[in-house]
Amino acid sequence: MKKAIVLGASGGMGYSLVNELTGRGIEVVAFARNEAKLQSLFASNPFVRIQPGDVLDREVVYMASADVDTVFHSVSISYEQWNEKLPRIMRNVMDVAKGRKLVVVDNVYAYGRQDGKRVSEETEKNPHTKKGKLRLALEQELKASEIPYIIAHFPDFYGPHAGNTILHHTLKSVLLNKKSGYVGSLDIPREFIFTPDGAKALVELAMNESAYGQNWNIPGERLVTGNELVDMIRSLTGYDKKVSSVTKRMIRLAGLFNPFMREFLELSYLYEHPFQLDGRKYEREIGALPRTPYEEGLRQTLAFQAAEVN
Repeated sequence: MKKAIVLGASGGMGYSLVNELTGRGIEVVAFARNEAKLQSLFASNPFVRIQPGDVLDREVVYMASADVDTVFHSVSISYEQWNEKLPRIMRNVMDVAKGRKLVVVDNVYAYGRQDGKRVSEETEKNPHTKKGKLRLALEQELKASEIPYIIAHFPDFYGPHAGNTILHHTLKSVLLNKKSGYVGSLDIPREFIFTPDGAKALVELAMNESAYGQNWNIPGERLVTGNELVDMIRSLTGYDKKVSSVTKRMIRLAGLFNPFMREFLELSYLYEHPFQLDGRKYEREIGALPRTPYEEGLRQTLAFQAAEVN
């Protein structure tokens, strides 16, 4: 890989991907809609060319990708826009990726309800939600193409500049010294991944020719309860206010007034009956997965968010 484009470069995973790639001496086109944010994140990085644009505009993406060999698709949009925009985005990305390699950052929705199982790449995908069915349909469309692809499944993100994530909103209230909330039960173990770990694992895959044409699971450090995370946050910050569980009923009520929360409701199964991604295939074929301990990942995330709040 000599030069890559990262679509969605200003998001949590996109930001970490740009840093991981340029840290290896790879030139990167950082593509996202907000030019000011791209400038604030990457203006001092000599390996980055900043390219503002909307991934829905195929010609803009095509021109930005003219001299790259690998396309990283880490674009994220709000749930209420998925039906209208997600297929268009994926098809634009696939058009641009013809003659190149395509690396897709994906979630776990296509697996459907797994009720506490450890889920491998061979686990049958049987989505029961609209979002899961759409993700699976787009995955199948990509697999039917001739594009060399990697599809990487990740659990929930947290990390530097990983806004609009569950833990981001919890930590934001902590930094503002307000009462905070945590989506789901504080007692149920779940999985999160520190975005720099996810980016490192994904770039390792992208550098490996044999990784293409496959799905890969990239898990977090381990399963962790909300109570464990809150204890770590208190230890790191001295925060002493209450952290409450945000229940399914509360999400449903919020959905009466908020389109995002209305769409988010169908994903509540992931917080009631979570499952764990199995990373043994990666460790067998690629090497050890990066696993930053939650306490250190939270320390770094809090430091980044504190800078943004201030």
